[in-house]
Amino acid sequence: MATITAGDFRKGVTFEMDGKVMTVVDFQHVKPGKGAAFVRTKYRNVMTGAVREEAFNPSAKFEQATVERKSAEYSYNDDGLYYFMDPETYDMFPLNEDVLGDGFKFITENTMCTLLSFKGSVFSVEVPNFMDLTVTATEPGVKGDTATNVTKPATLETGAVIQVPLFISEGEKITVDTRTGEYLGRCKE
Repeated sequence: MATITAGDFRKGVTFEMDGKVMTVVDFQHVKPGKGAAFVRTKYRNVMTGAVREEAFNPSAKFEQATVERKSAEYSYNDDGLYYFMDPETYDMFPLNEDVLGDGFKFITENTMCTLLSFKGSVFSVEVPNFMDLTVTATEPGVKGDTATNVTKPATLETGAVIQVPLFISEGEKITVDTRTGEYLGRCKE
């Protein structure tokens, strides 16, 4: 295992601390006029999502954590378990809902995702940034209402509800940003 120092911290760097995997969210090298330099670090526990802020000596050593990334196809869910298929071996493996993240509410069956794991344990699922989804329910727009930036709720095929412009109607396919839940536009089919 490679070791890194706090002086090597950059956004996205993963390291082990107290047997847990942390990822650097933000950092700042501070060199005060008096006293020793330090690295002010904001880091997140990748398993629990808890964020902490701490100052480290730049020479403090940490084990570099190796996070594995693997593509898998979302197949279906059953009783709170979400099943993913390895595209190479066709093995199915279940994951609990707590590792999926907020963006998963926009994911349909047969969508390729990236599973992040540490020492064989999956701790997070990365979903595509953009999804094309069908609007299954929304109120019809009022003819002549052309006010800009006016939105209405729309239910998507996954069950997620987002705000869309008034001109969007049921059955239309739209593009959604899975990171923010924002409507981006009609699909260009």
